[in-house]
Amino acid sequence: MLECFNALMMGKIKSILNIYANKKMAIMTALGFASGFPFLLVFSTLSLWLKESGWTYAAIGAFSLVKIPYAFKWLWSPLLDNLKIPYLWKLGRRRSWALLTQAILFLAIFAMSAVNPSYQHNMMWVCALFVCLASASLDIVLDAYRVELFQKSPEEQAPGAAVFVLGYRLGLIFSGAGALWLAEIMSWNSVYMIMACGAFVGILTVILIKEPQTNFDYEKLTSQSLKHFLINSVKEPLKDFTKHQHWLVILFFIFIYRMGDAYFAPMAFPFYDDMGFSKTEIAYVIKIYGMAATIIGGLFGGILVKKVGLFKGLYICGFIQGLTTLLFSLQALAGNNLWLLTGVITLENFSSGMATTAFVAYISSLCNVLYTATQYALLSSLMSLARDVFAATSGLLAEVLPWSWFFVVAAAFSIPGIVTIKWLWQKQIEQEKYSLSKSKN
Repeated sequence: MLECFNALMMGKIKSILNIYANKKMAIMTALGFASGFPFLLVFSTLSLWLKESGWTYAAIGAFSLVKIPYAFKWLWSPLLDNLKIPYLWKLGRRRSWALLTQAILFLAIFAMSAVNPSYQHNMMWVCALFVCLASASLDIVLDAYRVELFQKSPEEQAPGAAVFVLGYRLGLIFSGAGALWLAEIMSWNSVYMIMACGAFVGILTVILIKEPQTNFDYEKLTSQSLKHFLINSVKEPLKDFTKHQHWLVILFFIFIYRMGDAYFAPMAFPFYDDMGFSKTEIAYVIKIYGMAATIIGGLFGGILVKKVGLFKGLYICGFIQGLTTLLFSLQALAGNNLWLLTGVITLENFSSGMATTAFVAYISSLCNVLYTATQYALLSSLMSLARDVFAATSGLLAEVLPWSWFFVVAAAFSIPGIVTIKWLWQKQIEQEKYSLSKSKN
């Protein structure tokens, strides 16, 4: 019996290694890091810096509007999909843009390190906006690269998304826990100077990797007139997406699915600070234990989706995600309880990792490889719109509600996403039954 169990476990381990241990997944990890590390530098890490510089909750919540480029990156995604960059274009469509955006990202973060937010409010807004513009543009390129890399092996999209999210989370550890640790021993300005160097991970990776092979006719497209460019780069990708059944419901689902997590995120660090946790405790619990849980959850989410399918996986992840957000209400009532915080963060981040992987895999499945960057940017922008615009009101709510009720409201925002994916799942089942009966007749 024991030998059978050991053989079964070895088979499981080999199966997992076959999925995740290869060159493509290593590339996805590095590119995920490049995509992820800038985010906290204009989000929760920056929120703590702003709080220590005397900014109010309302001002910190409103500052999340600086991340609007993430929500509207689809506006310029056709340019990144189709325009050549002089000299750099020889690297390829994706690699050339990835290299340029990361160079800009490095300069923008480095510029933030020279700002004093106590009195240079406008300068901080400007620098953070440039970071968001460069980061959002980089996301367009890297998401397109990821989808195109697995176009000939679509069964690897979910595991590829999981590993990309793994790298993304490692980037968050660097700019989250890493920044908090450094902030204990040096000024925030010095911390951001070091954080800027994170861009070199992506720059080096882009130099070493190859451009994915596609059937894209670069020369033909760039020789067209402006009218034809707009038709092929803007109109056709949008028209192609509307061929999906229930495409309006799909757009609503993408907007609402991660709303619960998105809403409380701008207030997370101020909440931990109000509970009396030090920066070191936040770094250890939230950015190490929590991030480890997110990474494991993301990998588990990739396996889950591959086993049960996208719709069922999204439904399960969405339900768990709402429950774990609600756990923060218990933390608010308990106050400074480090053990409880560790448990709450671990569970919430595990569910968040699962949901993110399932969500990224779903969006990837909706994209036509001919219009990868434009379509993926449009879809992911809807999620960003919920996070960066609607969540900007979280600071106002935090000022009028106790923390315990604040998280009840945030958890309630998960319900519309759960209901919507259940509806889409049911419609898919009905369509499959109809197609099956039609083929028999």
